[in-house]
Amino acid sequence: MLKPKEYLEIIESGLQTLPMPSHLEGLYEPIRYTLAGGGKRIRPTLTLAVADALGCPTDRSLNTGLGLEMFHNFTLMHDDVMDRADVRRGRPTVHKKWDETTAILSGDAMLVMAGITLIRGLNNDAAREALDLYNRTAMEIFEGQQLDMNFEQRNDVTVDEYIEMIRLKTSVLLGCACEMGAIVADTTKEQRQAFYRYGERLGLAFQLQDDYLDTFGDPAVFGKQIGGDILNDKKTWLLINAMAERPEEVKKAMAITDPQEKIEAVKAIYRQLQLPERAATLIEQYSKEAIEALEELGLSPEAKEFFTDLALKASKRNH
Repeated sequence: MLKPKEYLEIIESGLQTLPMPSHLEGLYEPIRYTLAGGGKRIRPTLTLAVADALGCPTDRSLNTGLGLEMFHNFTLMHDDVMDRADVRRGRPTVHKKWDETTAILSGDAMLVMAGITLIRGLNNDAAREALDLYNRTAMEIFEGQQLDMNFEQRNDVTVDEYIEMIRLKTSVLLGCACEMGAIVADTTKEQRQAFYRYGERLGLAFQLQDDYLDTFGDPAVFGKQIGGDILNDKKTWLLINAMAERPEEVKKAMAITDPQEKIEAVKAIYRQLQLPERAATLIEQYSKEAIEALEELGLSPEAKEFFTDLALKASKRNH
């Protein structure tokens, strides 16, 4: 097993050397810009690390990991248009740097390129299994995004509905990334399923922490505008619980027209209800469930430590 930093170096090098047409800069330059924007690269790291833990060298799993990272960035490019987000990873979003039509078209191109990259170098059986998982996961993510949009028009969203939405929108891709590594390594169905569960639980912890940081994070560290979910009236775990427990206060706070005043008013309610602390407890629970999934895998002590540490860090990260 390599260290996280070593996987990251392999991934960054791979992204820089991805085959990218030199013509039609209006189409491809936004893709290069997006991929060069950094990020945690947790999805390709999971693919490479799972394959590595199962005895498969990283040069065999790299393209699959890069394809998933391209797909992830495609979703972000389109999400930023839908969410009217101006900043991503401390830089202007594609639709702000260029325009919305460019973000849509370049995102479409990135989606196709992701699928091509994903199976490059795989044998026929592995490529078929990888594409089946990829396509199923992509549709689940789109369903999750639609649920997220539907929730914007509802004031009766439950916590269970929200958890299912983030499972679809975020967690299934981390589960997919883990299972992809197992597919490339040609391992058993049971190991694939256990790794998928690990990634799925990790994804729930990851997204809940992301929601927390959107409201309570440090913008200089987080790389995005703080309070964007509040300004866009997004139904997060924080807001759903606050609406259930203090409906009139939340309604009044959400009606404030001054952006900064609105953010501070809603955050004050969250603090009164101890929602930051309650969210931390739930995040730790999902991290624990991810770690429990590792028990089924019979990993080496080194591999088990790697994935355990990753799950613990997901619940404590600040960006």
